[in-house]
Amino acid sequence: MKTTSRVEAEGFLRAPFAWYGLDEAFTGPRRLMQIGTAADGTVQHGSVGHGDEPSIKSETAGAEKERFAVVVTVAAHPERRTGDGTGVLDATTVSSAAWLAGSGLLAHTWPASLDHALRDHWLDQQTETAFELADDLDGPAWTALSLPVDGVPVPFHYRESEFGWVLAGSTGDVHIGAYGRGMSAYGLGFAQIKDLGPYA
Repeated sequence: MKTTSRVEAEGFLRAPFAWYGLDEAFTGPRRLMQIGTAADGTVQHGSVGHGDEPSIKSETAGAEKERFAVVVTVAAHPERRTGDGTGVLDATTVSSAAWLAGSGLLAHTWPASLDHALRDHWLDQQTETAFELADDLDGPAWTALSLPVDGVPVPFHYRESEFGWVLAGSTGDVHIGAYGRGMSAYGLGFAQIKDLGPYA
């Protein structure tokens, strides 16, 4: 099992927004994963894992036996100037969460027919597709799904692929994205993480 370094844990504690994970109905293992920061070191987003630790597997290498869900929390903010006033930071939207979730799922996947040497090229192509899909949440690739967040039903955009599922929605001052494999998204619920202890 991957252990979380003190630096990683401090990064989560430094975030100026609340983190979200699966609610108490999920009783399996939990772990901290990555955080993303702005140039000035401000924490912008991060992800927490539930269930099996995702590994890069093809669909013929036992991926169907892997059961995991990763929840991505993205700070919601409008377009704003950088700290030094020399530039502009893009606004974050629910599409930001969809993009991070979609690319996260791809990072743990490759087709069985693909040679390792070609994986980077495949990943670039699929990542571009994930970006385009995230930018078109009202398009035909997505369906509507209502899931509880802190016990309150929240609308999410949801899509499935041969590699797993991706969803994204918004609540309060954050956008929530999630991706997984082997666990049904339809039975999930999300909750604000009050204590990072179970994840560390």
